[in-house]
Amino acid sequence: MHMDLVAALDIGGTKIAGALVDREGRILLRAQRPTPAHEDGDTVMRAAEEVLGELTSSGLWGRASAVGIGSAGPVDASAGTVSPVNVPGWRGYPLVERVRAVTGGLPVELVGDGVAMTAAEHWQGAARGHDNALCLVVSTGVGGGLVLGGKLHPGPTGNAGHIGHISVDLDGDPCPCGARGCVERIASGPNIARRAVESGWLPGPDGDTSAAAVADAARAGDPLAIASFERAAKALAAGIAATATLVEIDIAVIGGGVGKAGDVLFTPLRRCLREYATLSFVRDLTVAPALMGTDAGLVGAAAAALSGGARGGASGEASGAVGGAVGGAVTAGVNGAVGVR
Repeated sequence: MHMDLVAALDIGGTKIAGALVDREGRILLRAQRPTPAHEDGDTVMRAAEEVLGELTSSGLWGRASAVGIGSAGPVDASAGTVSPVNVPGWRGYPLVERVRAVTGGLPVELVGDGVAMTAAEHWQGAARGHDNALCLVVSTGVGGGLVLGGKLHPGPTGNAGHIGHISVDLDGDPCPCGARGCVERIASGPNIARRAVESGWLPGPDGDTSAAAVADAARAGDPLAIASFERAAKALAAGIAATATLVEIDIAVIGGGVGKAGDVLFTPLRRCLREYATLSFVRDLTVAPALMGTDAGLVGAAAAALSGGARGGASGEASGAVGGAVGGAVTAGVNGAVGVR
């Protein structure tokens, strides 16, 4: 049988999604369960096993050659374990071992969810054609991943590029990670909403105090809502500029729910980047909205499987996105990229 598919798992605090994906990044079969995030570790694993069960019971399963996992972190790819901050039942949880057992011993590749999103955006999205990129997921938290020299750079444990826990306010609020003034503590969706409410912003009649509601208010001209997004943009700009200065990226791709705020976020972000990214080798840094949407985690996990677990037969495109030379299909320019200048 032709082994032309890989299985992908996208594990977060809200949902566990799975898919069978071909070597062009097309999703052929999907499955999903809510994440029982506040239950014990085995209960969470049972939800993942149910997702995998839908995949393994499909007639397509015999064509799967490997499994890729993109998980909320921290992850430890070298040990095959995960410790998602928002899934307390999983601390040092042996996810790779458990998934390998469920899938009949297939090779399993584990990366952080930010790294998976980066692999997807570099393979098929806004970072396509860029050899040095930072991709961010700005949502309930702030994660990220790096492409350096045309290859994904997950680092030894799979957490490289985790921009959310760069401190950009040395005397700022304590972060759950133990540090102070982290990008995530300022720029994540819940913290944008928190700051707006603490500043006196009042929600509409529906009582919605989400970051999306704050974004709507900012578009309508509410000064407190605007100020909360301005502060978030400033924190993101500081983290992006610091990363660019260290490793010379030429594009930052912004995804996640907060990234959908559009100009409410991107206009102050571009302005703040001009203030922080001042050296000659980072001055031309480009910012682009992510293109892969909610499929980024699955497509990125598939790319990890193709470049790792199925290394012998990975497509040129996927190998370029994650671990090898960039394939011919990964040379097109970025659509809709927004220059900082």
